[in-house]
Order: sequence, then C-alpha cells, then structure tokens
Amino acid sequence: QVQLVESGGGLVHPGGSLRLSCAASGSIFSFYSMGWYRQAPGKQRELVATITEGGDTNYADSVKGRFTVSRARDLDMLYLQMDSLKPEDTALYYCHLEEYSGTGYWGQGTQVTVSS
Repeated sequence: QVQLVESGGGLVHPGGSLRLSCAASGSIFSFYSMGWYRQAPGKQRELVATITEGGDTNYADSVKGRFTVSRARDLDMLYLQMDSLKPEDTALYYCHLEEYSGTGYWGQGTQVTVSS
C-alpha cells in the first residue's frame, strides 16, 4: 500500500554534509510520524530523527544539533540534512512511516559511510 524509497547516501569525509531523501508513494492520507532510523554493523537499529504530521520533531541525542529532519509541503518527500558528520554516523539509514493505526512501513535503506 505504501512504499518508501531512500536516496542520497554515499561516502563523505568527517565533518562533511549529506542530505538523504525519502520518496513516499501509495495511499497516504495521514500519518502519525515519519522518520529516519539507522543500523550499523554490530549495533542495534536506532532512531535518528522523526517528524509528526503536525511538524513536531524528535532527535537522538547523538545527532542533536547536527541533523535536521524535514518534510516537503505536499508530504511526498522526507529529508534528513546531516552536517558535521562523524565516522560513528556510518550506517544503513532507513526511512520509516507510522500510521495512526500503528502500522509501519520501511524503505530499503541507503548507505552512509563517513571516512577519511
């Protein structure tokens, strides 16, 4: 019913910036929240940032002040602006959408690698 496709990942040097995009398609009329999660080798999948339909945002402590989550006005695109990237930000980043019903949808992930 709902499909999410991430893009924008790649290789970046420490201190650099990257912007991830998530294109949403399908029957989306309203949602509780959309956001980004990441999973690095040997680590659990963790929340990075979320944004509600009303525009409220939430960030993991590790990315506060460095990452910014936003939505396009037509709600078909979700973004994650990542600045001051660190090697520990290296992970597979997933787009996520949660409906008011509790049903969740995931994208396939986009790889972000921060290395010299």
